[in-house]
Amino acid sequence: MEFKIDRDLPISIRQQLKGLIEYSIACGDLAVGEALPSVRDLAARVGVAPMTVSQVYGDLKGLGLIETRAGAGTSVAGSSQARLAGRPDLMTLHRRIDALIDEGMALGLRASDLAALIHARLASRARLGRSASVVMVGLFAGPTARYAHVIAARLGQGATVEPMTIDAILRDPAVQARAASADLVVTFVNRHREVASILPGARVVSIRFIPSEETRRALASIDPMGRVLLVARFPEFLPIMRAGVLRFAPHVSNLRSAGAGSGDAPLARDDADVIVFASGTDSVLSGLKASVRAIEYIHIPEPGDIDRLIVPLIQDTASKAAK
Repeated sequence: MEFKIDRDLPISIRQQLKGLIEYSIACGDLAVGEALPSVRDLAARVGVAPMTVSQVYGDLKGLGLIETRAGAGTSVAGSSQARLAGRPDLMTLHRRIDALIDEGMALGLRASDLAALIHARLASRARLGRSASVVMVGLFAGPTARYAHVIAARLGQGATVEPMTIDAILRDPAVQARAASADLVVTFVNRHREVASILPGARVVSIRFIPSEETRRALASIDPMGRVLLVARFPEFLPIMRAGVLRFAPHVSNLRSAGAGSGDAPLARDDADVIVFASGTDSVLSGLKASVRAIEYIHIPEPGDIDRLIVPLIQDTASKAAK
């Protein structure tokens, strides 16, 4: 891939380079096992000190996204997708049951009511068969709900898919308990380690995300003479957004970027014909002139990863439940 750095962006080169590689892995532009340039080679390409590239590689290794092997160089790690937590031990199961009891009591259920409810659910499962429970963990409620919908449609009636945000899991013990008890937790490649750490014992799998067909069509239809502004809540996402726009709208020449929380965003917005905004930065649309076109940069789960990584696990869950 091309490691293009924009020195006019309001973030450091180190952050840009780290974000570009991180999100390229998450979006599938860098495949598992794909070789990365050496520190000196990448430093020469980007025009930075080798120490900067070395620090970026160190950050990405710490996240488990890349790995270095003697004699083989640095490449995209496969363990972040392949690594799945084992079956929960008995103490973890006890904690989940306790959390369920606490949640039931908080709703005003008596012990006998809760026991009757559990028995009724067991009888229903025995009669109808068990649907696998899947939790999609994301950053923002709206986009995460969309991701869950896409995954659910791909899986069919064999599974239920519930959207949850990382913030909700950290804030609400009941939500965390529900996520931990799911058969499978799905998240982004670059969030795998974080999600696994807050849901110890859960079976976590990470998949790639790609720009939606709607986003690709919208980008391709931008006026070649239009002044385009990219806005993202997380500045490190700006380089990958820029790469995506240039990929699907190569005819665009006037392209600028701004962080949603920076003081430059409102000023830059007033001088744009088109705003391409990352999910979660809808606030940038407040007070937007009617003449300005707004395009949400929407990602969707990679269908191939759903079929390759999630479907076999769901089938395995159904097979075990039937025994």
